[in-house]
Amino acid sequence: MKKLLILPLLIFWATLGYTQTKTDKTLSPYFLVKSSQQGTDQMPLKHTSAEVSIAGVIADVKVKQVYVNQGENTLEAIYVFPGSTKAAVYGMSMTIGERKLFAKIEERKKAREDYEQAKQEGKTASLLEQQNPNVFQMNVANILPGDSITVELRYTELLVPSEGVYEFAYPTVVGPRYSETPENEALDNEQWVKNPYLHEGEKPNYTFNLSTTLNAGMPIQQVTCSTHEVDIKYAGKNTAAISLKNSEKYAGNKDYILRYRLTGGQIQSGLLLYEGENAVASGELKSYEDAQAEKFFLLMMQPPKAPTNEQIPPREYVFIIDVSGSMNGFPLDISKKLLRELIGKLRPTDRFNVMLFESSNQMLSPESMPATQDNINKAIKVIDQQGGGGGTRLMPALQNALAFKETKDFSRTFVVITDGYVSVEREAFDLIRDNLNQANLFAFGIGSAVNRYLIEGMAKVGMGEPFIITSPQEAPAIAEKFRNYIQNPVLTNIQLTYNGFDVYDIAQVSIPDVFAERPIVIYGKYKGNPQGTITLTGLSGNKPYKQVIKVADADKSNNQALRYLWARKKIETLDDYNRLSINYWGDPSASQVAQMIQADPANKERIAQVTQLGLKYNLLTAYTSFIAIDPEARNAEGKSTTVTQPLPLPEGVSDAAIGNNNVFYAPTQSYHTNGSYSGNVRRRKQMSQPTLKKEQHDIQIMEDIEVEIWVDEEEKPKEDAESQATFDEQGNDLMTFIKANLKIPVKAQKEGISGKVWLSFTIKADGTLTDIKIIQSLSRECDAEALRLLQLTAGKWTAASKNGKARDSKESITIAF
Repeated sequence: MKKLLILPLLIFWATLGYTQTKTDKTLSPYFLVKSSQQGTDQMPLKHTSAEVSIAGVIADVKVKQVYVNQGENTLEAIYVFPGSTKAAVYGMSMTIGERKLFAKIEERKKAREDYEQAKQEGKTASLLEQQNPNVFQMNVANILPGDSITVELRYTELLVPSEGVYEFAYPTVVGPRYSETPENEALDNEQWVKNPYLHEGEKPNYTFNLSTTLNAGMPIQQVTCSTHEVDIKYAGKNTAAISLKNSEKYAGNKDYILRYRLTGGQIQSGLLLYEGENAVASGELKSYEDAQAEKFFLLMMQPPKAPTNEQIPPREYVFIIDVSGSMNGFPLDISKKLLRELIGKLRPTDRFNVMLFESSNQMLSPESMPATQDNINKAIKVIDQQGGGGGTRLMPALQNALAFKETKDFSRTFVVITDGYVSVEREAFDLIRDNLNQANLFAFGIGSAVNRYLIEGMAKVGMGEPFIITSPQEAPAIAEKFRNYIQNPVLTNIQLTYNGFDVYDIAQVSIPDVFAERPIVIYGKYKGNPQGTITLTGLSGNKPYKQVIKVADADKSNNQALRYLWARKKIETLDDYNRLSINYWGDPSASQVAQMIQADPANKERIAQVTQLGLKYNLLTAYTSFIAIDPEARNAEGKSTTVTQPLPLPEGVSDAAIGNNNVFYAPTQSYHTNGSYSGNVRRRKQMSQPTLKKEQHDIQIMEDIEVEIWVDEEEKPKEDAESQATFDEQGNDLMTFIKANLKIPVKAQKEGISGKVWLSFTIKADGTLTDIKIIQSLSRECDAEALRLLQLTAGKWTAASKNGKARDSKESITIAF
């Protein structure tokens, strides 16, 4: 028998394992403040552009950056810019006047040392480093007054269609990242997070241009660009030229996204080969011996159409929604539209819950709710009330959501909705990978310049799919696509067999289930003559599926890019989404952690493999960099002023994305196992642990909301012999009491301080309070007010009890200012 319970939801807290640490300034972005130093050009980047050539399914991109010193002082310019997560960056050059210098690839440490030496010697030099798979940093040293220096970099990437649509995305700006890493503990590849930004609505101080030549190899049906105003000219059935209109010259503050379809929904699939010999003539390989050892293939096999399955099992959805400051305004408007589509169209047999997160996180219900219309309406109402504010504390939100009570006999799906403006990508990947169990996770990137590395990576380790939404108009179609993916996977239990085709060094470790109608892509090497067959098998719905490709029919023309694409895929497998597990005691410094990573045998071998791939195939990686040095010492004194190029906020992102991030945080979260910590690298100890325990995590339930929960009568919870401590002050609950007595300190109001103070305390069996501690500080005045408020509650508590006997209990509380 089913019975309807109407549960008012109250706030409850589970004790956190916090460790008090010294106060440190965090690594955070900040707004540009014009320098009073006379004669210094603070914005030396004057122009950036990209020339894109798409031939078949491969894009080749040439990026230009023009630096001009219009001041009186010699400069070193630092520019942080984004790239595609799939880009294989294979070349760089620097032009000074009429001289063009080609960069060489070196190990990262040596390249940095060579650059610093050249800078001190007064030589103009440029250094390109990878900080993340989608974040690069350019340093240009000794830009003399009046100089115009052009730096070019080249990359290639594969375009894989989905549902018959090809997409080329060119990121233009790195969004501001929320970070809790103390500045004095940050590793070298994390320092970029502290970057200056222009204010909301300020256009970039540099111009932007992008042109695309599309040679599809098959008749083109349609070309569109939803992000920028473009001119499209067709030069035949198979080719098109796309260029930005003049009105878009300051539109380098949002991703450029080009989409196209081929006539009849056709896609290019099959086998591409690169046989090596052609590379000897072009100078890419030194000898025919090298060529014989390096033969590459790229397999693209189109899966079947999505099956229809009427017997869809009931599902439980946990929506994890970012409502932090960077989502304020336009991005949150997109999220609300998307969630109306996702939640509003759940089936009656489904269950769901909603978590909202920023600096803290809250669940809508203590357990998943049936998708009744009443529950759906209430969830949407709560979401619609969100305005966006606070920091983007993704890790505690993921921890709590992944540890949330499961519903028996329901297939669970997590849905994360965020712009991804955080610096804990690898921590998130590890957390999801270790705690997903039998669920899967889909990630939605919201906004004009999302962190695609995080969105794509969470979906990859979560065995789901990533989605990017740049406008509210896209939400309904993408929500429908998500529902189709969940309900009807295209192909499962996928296997590939190679018959008579001698393959080795396959870049992918395994082939996940296919949700979208998208080709299965495999990179590898082969030996001998291209012959035999490749057979794909799997399950489409509940029916077996088989497809066979003859190797002799492969395309062998102009496929030199396969060398770079294979190596980049291999690097992705080894490094991009891999864990960096280490064990250590205490609180080591960044340099100590770096040494530990290098000393760990597994990490050392992996780093060596990635480094060798970068050096051999001339690719930018986390451990190899491009360096170009002018042999002429042009700055005799060797003195220069370093300026970091300010970045525009992505279109639609408000000042709240940066807000008051550059503040001091005292405590950090620490988990310990038998006295030691098991995690990734230094700051990972704040957020990650191998196995989540529900009782250890800070789970806040939204108050003043009633939801419907259907339970079996025989499963109705029995009265527990153990009761929790309760607060009562003349009929008022704790929240009402705090709201009535909270006094915002005058200094906090004047300085615009906002945030939360977290306290822990013990309620003794006699109802008195002891052991009061601040576990997260805000400011001296706010801390004092929080302590005063807590002490005011003394004498108003009823102690916890067990079997009718009063007992001590540890509690915690958060007070928001």
